[in-house]
Amino acid sequence: MAPDLYSRLMAGSVCGDPFDRHLFACAIAIALETTAEPLTRGLGLSSEDLAALVGRYFPHAPGLLSGLSRTGREDEPLAPEEPDLRALLLEFRTRGLLEEEWLAHVVARRSLGSNHLWQDLGLTGRADLSGLMRRHFLGLAELNHRDMKWKKFFYRELCQREGVVICKSPNCEVCTDAALCFGAEDGPSFLADANLSQTRHCSVPSGLDFANNGVISIG
Repeated sequence: MAPDLYSRLMAGSVCGDPFDRHLFACAIAIALETTAEPLTRGLGLSSEDLAALVGRYFPHAPGLLSGLSRTGREDEPLAPEEPDLRALLLEFRTRGLLEEEWLAHVVARRSLGSNHLWQDLGLTGRADLSGLMRRHFLGLAELNHRDMKWKKFFYRELCQREGVVICKSPNCEVCTDAALCFGAEDGPSFLADANLSQTRHCSVPSGLDFANNGVISIG
């Protein structure tokens, strides 16, 4: 389902920045694939924010919004560190865009997953995640000049701000856990079967009316 949904999301009329559109399509597709919960919970967004995101990037897919409650609490954190990670990202926002608020929520929520962060965001590889960081949170990306795994880096930054020492050694060169922090983040993309080019758009298969909720069903 996830690759198919990604392709259909990207098949609509081009709205917004192509790379950002790619990022949001990946996150939406993987969130719907990996949880039976509402999309707001999978992405860490309120109903209002999700509606704004869909309206800007995927106006041909209103079915993404069906069945959502509007309690005002849909984006409440699921873990104590989630608000801190959102705040860390937004402290370094690059462009002052509304997209950066959405991405801070999405990245923080998907960081709670058990896979590599790029996988839990539905991206093609770590390079996509690094591109997201350089584009929208450049100052924070520059702090990761040693190219530590992103999730490890985020949590190290949060711990350092609280004065919590999590490293076993005073420097990375002599640390026996260096491979855990800096090793390759290899693995399959969970959307590997889709056309994941952020600038090329697939055609919607005949017989599927995306704009009339013929493809997406959100319970």
